[in-house]
Amino acid sequence: MAKKDPGFTNPNWEEKLKALEAAKLQIEKQFGKGSIMQYGSGVDALEIETIPSGSILLDEALGIGGYPKGRIIEIYGPESSGKTTLALHAIAEAQKRKGIAAFIDAEHALDPIYAKNLGVNIDELWVSQPDTGEQALEIAESLVRSGAVDIIVVDSVAALTPQAEIEGDMGDSHMGLQARLMSQALRKLTGTISKSGTCLIFINQIRMKIGVMFGNPETTTGGNALKFYASVRLEVRKIETITRNDEDDAVGNKVRVKVVKNKVAPPFRKVELEIMFGKGISASASLLDAALKYNLIEKSGSWYSYGTERIGQGRDNAKAYIEANPDFQAELEEKLRKIMFPRRSESQGESTQEKSSSAKPAAGEASSSESKPVSERKTPLEGKSPSKERPAQEPIQTESSSKGASIPKGTSKTGELLY
Repeated sequence: MAKKDPGFTNPNWEEKLKALEAAKLQIEKQFGKGSIMQYGSGVDALEIETIPSGSILLDEALGIGGYPKGRIIEIYGPESSGKTTLALHAIAEAQKRKGIAAFIDAEHALDPIYAKNLGVNIDELWVSQPDTGEQALEIAESLVRSGAVDIIVVDSVAALTPQAEIEGDMGDSHMGLQARLMSQALRKLTGTISKSGTCLIFINQIRMKIGVMFGNPETTTGGNALKFYASVRLEVRKIETITRNDEDDAVGNKVRVKVVKNKVAPPFRKVELEIMFGKGISASASLLDAALKYNLIEKSGSWYSYGTERIGQGRDNAKAYIEANPDFQAELEEKLRKIMFPRRSESQGESTQEKSSSAKPAAGEASSSESKPVSERKTPLEGKSPSKERPAQEPIQTESSSKGASIPKGTSKTGELLY
């Protein structure tokens, strides 16, 4: 019940509270308990559960540490820009946390081998290849209503073909069928998604508007409904090809992800990710860039240093060092998340404090990575110090990799955001 403000004088205050309480009882009797409540009562409703994206830089751009649960996400962009890769990484992160994931493959183009390389547990992934758009959205609604699925990916909106179009002949005009289908489906899904806590990701394609002389001629398929119902919209675009040294062989793409819309954090943030062919998002590259941004790793010339120890000469060797030392990688990620998301780290620390106190390690057990000095960790050159011998392979270079790292505007020396 709302408390009376001592500085506020209203002669009808008590009568209003009594009338509001009577209305609450009537609403709960008609629609069930919990149908109306004060926002601050009970559990902390301001804390939004998230599913990590697979890149700590993208988690920071999203503002809350990942994709929000109970919301609709749209990922769109040109062909071969990495849209499905981002969605599969989200599925892999959800499965790592014992979550159930579903993939509605409307394009009938899911590559299980590539998904497995990205960390997706194919044996536990629920997959559907529907024949029509109505069937795909009905399946999505049934999965959401079950309340057991943590994340659902629909690939893609452009492939959700209405049944009337499939049953018709080639060349028939079906104006606005897909837009009406998406509008109706999203009206039905939004409330159920919020209650079940399911993260629903729609992958979308782009089309060109005809006759546009000024402004951006690009638009997404499926009408405007998804633009309104989506809490987060990500635009993915390829900006350059990653090649190995001076060779012409491409080993990956560098993509820029822009948060076009964000209802849970400030929007319009941009981040650049490295997507390696056959491996997905390079987590070590994201960690290296984030550590340079927040001064956890320093760069002097071509050498990268963590504290007083050098971890590699050149970007490729520094990435290989992070990949070869999972303990160091976990330690670095933990420190970065404490800097990027201080409130979320504190709440997670309080929730795990009781578990850690009940499960103390026995005497003589191996300690964590924090007690292990950097000099004793593995190096990319089979345990040899990278400062004594040259690396066995040539480093991967991009146009922007040779530029020195600088502290961005809006951050302090400790790496804390100033906005």
